[in-house]
Amino acid sequence: MVVDDSEDIREMIKFVLGARGYRVVEAENGQEALKLARAECPALILMDLSMPVLDGFGAARGIREITETCAVPIVAISAHNTIDHRAKAFAVGFNDYLTKPLNFSQLLNLVQHFLQPA
Repeated sequence: MVVDDSEDIREMIKFVLGARGYRVVEAENGQEALKLARAECPALILMDLSMPVLDGFGAARGIREITETCAVPIVAISAHNTIDHRAKAFAVGFNDYLTKPLNFSQLLNLVQHFLQPA
C-alpha cells in the first residue's frame, strides 16, 4: 500500500512497483490508510509522514493497534531527513525510512527485502 497526499508520488511508486508485478493499493491520507489497512491487510505499507486529515505518525500508531496489521512492515517516506524526525518515526512503529526525492533502486531493494519469502 502506498500512502501519500501527492497523487504524482503515488502514481510514480505504483508504476515502478506495478512494472515488477506488485499489486499496489493507494490512500491519500492517514485516515484512508487505516480503513484500507483493515480492508486489504497489505504486506507492506509505504507512507508519507506529512499529510492532511491524519499524518503518517498517527496512521502508523493506528495500524499498529489493528490486530490483523500490527506486524506489517511500514516504511516512512519523507522529505524531512533529520535525526529527530527519524527517531519519532521509529518510535511510533515505522520499520524503515526513505527520503524524498525517492531513489527508486533503493525503494525496490527495500520492497524486496520486506517482501522476500520467509
